[in-house]
Amino acid sequence: MSRGMGKGVMETCGFHKIKVDPFAKGFDMGLAKPLSRSVRLNGFSTCLRLEQIYWNILTEIARINTCSVSALLSYVDREVHLRYGGVKNFSGLVRVVCVVHVLKGRVAPAAEGTFAP
Repeated sequence: MSRGMGKGVMETCGFHKIKVDPFAKGFDMGLAKPLSRSVRLNGFSTCLRLEQIYWNILTEIARINTCSVSALLSYVDREVHLRYGGVKNFSGLVRVVCVVHVLKGRVAPAAEGTFAP
């Protein structure tokens, strides 16, 4: 919760000053709206509920790979089973895949398990 603005810097609950407002000018709350879509994962129909921003990113990744979003998600599903024996939270994995895609190229490699701006 915000307590107010002081010299262009937000003070949050009196604990930390925020220098970069996450609600940048033109922030679109519609991107946070959850959207359920039916997809086929390796031949099986299922429903996946993700926020609109993630569907946008998945569409971009699919376009780059010249495939459908369902084909991309089938690949993710198949590979997580082959490489890691599966995952309990597939929608969480998809969100992480999207964030990693967005961060790729914007973040310089640092020590293993960390990111450096």
